[in-house]
Amino acid sequence: MSGAIPQRPLGRTGVRVSALAVGGHHLGDAPTYADAERIVAEAIDGGVTFFDNCWEYHNGRSEEWLGRALATGGRRDRVVLMTKVCTHGRDASLATKMLDESLRRLRTDHLDVWQVHGVVFDNDPDLAYRNGGVIEALDRAKQAGKARFVGFTGHKSPEVHYEMIARGYPWDTCQFPLNPFDATYRSFEQRVLPECNRRGIAVLGMKPMTGRAGPIVHKVASPEELLRYAMSLPVATTICGMESVDKLRANLKVAQGFESMGARSMQELRDRCRFTAADGRFELYKVSLAFDNPQARDAHGFPNDPTEKEVKEQLEEVTGTDKPR
Repeated sequence: MSGAIPQRPLGRTGVRVSALAVGGHHLGDAPTYADAERIVAEAIDGGVTFFDNCWEYHNGRSEEWLGRALATGGRRDRVVLMTKVCTHGRDASLATKMLDESLRRLRTDHLDVWQVHGVVFDNDPDLAYRNGGVIEALDRAKQAGKARFVGFTGHKSPEVHYEMIARGYPWDTCQFPLNPFDATYRSFEQRVLPECNRRGIAVLGMKPMTGRAGPIVHKVASPEELLRYAMSLPVATTICGMESVDKLRANLKVAQGFESMGARSMQELRDRCRFTAADGRFELYKVSLAFDNPQARDAHGFPNDPTEKEVKEQLEEVTGTDKPR
């Protein structure tokens, strides 16, 4: 069935956003800038109004490419633009510097949503809430008109997310993985989603296909089932990585004229996924270093794995062999 992508409330903000969003990391995986611009253009024309990004994705390339694409044809005014700040526990002055860099790359004078990236370690709530921590930068950005709304993200620990919320800061948004594997294993869906809904915090679902599409490769579930499941949860939007126009079009096919999967079908999918969900094999972001950002680990004094993609990219940037822009 074709039609418009549903528009949903962005929590208590008064803003509405498309139920499908374009992920910033995969945008930087596009072969060239021209490919990335085509993804952005077709997404907007197809009804997508929410775009994700992050200061450190591909060493800034993702923000730069999205900024260039949105600067064309008045596209910036048609979208809700979000990016993330990467202090990883460091102080508010660094966050403010990163914000100005993000605004420059994204070619805009303000963000619609600015989020703290990668809140995953046990001491991250302490670091965020301390005097001089990143929360002070969030407040200053809102006061200065550089960010309309603020939130935080993470993918490893539902308990860390819950603690960030329970300490009482009035978050506008919160981003975390939601898929049928998460539903029964260290579950954000069970622990964090209800609390966000109770407080009116807009939920930005991510990793609907678990980040590396393992369940699809192993034929546990189809891409369509996974995306429909995530979009059927009580969230503002589902952020999906799409590094090609073909993947964008496949996801638009699900999102345009979207109809909820329904409680019975969702439970059947959870039950089907339960066995392989039990050891986190498809949710490596919870149980391994695979999705740990090198800047986050550096800031916390943790060693990195030099075989991981993010670490390789960081090293390539230092040696001048990063992907052409």
